Amino acid sequence: MQKIQIVTMTAGSRWVSALLVLYLWIPAAVSLLIPPHNETARVARFVAHHCDWGALATISSHAPVTGQPFANVFSVSDGPFRGSTGVPYMYLTDMEISVQDLQVNPNASLTLSLAQTHYCKNKGYDPQSPLCAHIILSGSIQKVNGSETDIAKVALFSRHPEMVDWPHDHNWFFAKLNITNIWVLDYFGGIKTVTPEDYYNAKP
Repeated sequence: MQKIQIVTMTAGSRWVSALLVLYLWIPAAVSLLIPPHNETARVARFVAHHCDWGALATISSHAPVTGQPFANVFSVSDGPFRGSTGVPYMYLTDMEISVQDLQVNPNASLTLSLAQTHYCKNKGYDPQSPLCAHIILSGSIQKVNGSETDIAKVALFSRHPEMVDWPHDHNWFFAKLNITNIWVLDYFGGIKTVTPEDYYNAKP
């Protein structure tokens, strides 16, 4: 059984995080000019970068839905605005029901949709319309450690500044989705796939 281990933030790291928020937070006044739909990898990176939250699907470990799909909303960030890494980072605690699922089975899928931005509303696109681009990223959730902890901290705290003040006794830790499969729906004609290699090499 694979388990996600916890990283406890020290007072010093919280102070550094506060400074990161102060200097790196940029208002979300970004003009959304989505890449052409034939540049699928770029579209996937674009959606991943411009979404602040997504629906994470796990395999439930809780009765009465044990073994069934279970979707939950999580704040995400792949980096500060205009600083995309493509990696979906999350700030988690094992007190959260979906994280408890991940401790039993770390496999998960994350859906991100431009319906949460002004793009689809301004275009008059329904969230279910293929023109309202969304992506589905599948893989496993892994705890972030080493130097990547600082990258995850900047990514999340710059986009979600209130995280700095979340209860410090919840044993928060940084995690990421280790992507193995990517699906993109941004136009008519069915869903498209992107390899992780093409995804990370694309410029959003």
